Amino acid sequence: MHQKIIDVIKKQYTRDLRKQVVKTILKSEKNCDKNELEDSYKTINQIFSYVINELSWSISENNDTWDDAPLKILREVFPKLETTKWFKKQQLSVTKSINVKGLIC
Repeated sequence: MHQKIIDVIKKQYTRDLRKQVVKTILKSEKNCDKNELEDSYKTINQIFSYVINELSWSISENNDTWDDAPLKILREVFPKLETTKWFKKQQLSVTKSINVKGLIC
């Protein structure tokens, strides 16, 4: 399933376009322009939503395990995406959700 999703994204977005998406995100993050950031995140957020939907992904009920498949797929398809604040924010959001779930009795 993962490879199928990767293949679909690669077919839709050429290698150069995928590299450009990451470059645009990095540039927008460096400039700290809110409007520019929203625009640059729009594409990656749409693709991320597609990946999550295709995987029927949700936060695991077991707090000891974390299925980071959606981020792994994006990291494989988009070179250097893991260096962006966007990527780190996705990791932090899930970590916070897991920690909060773990505190609920």
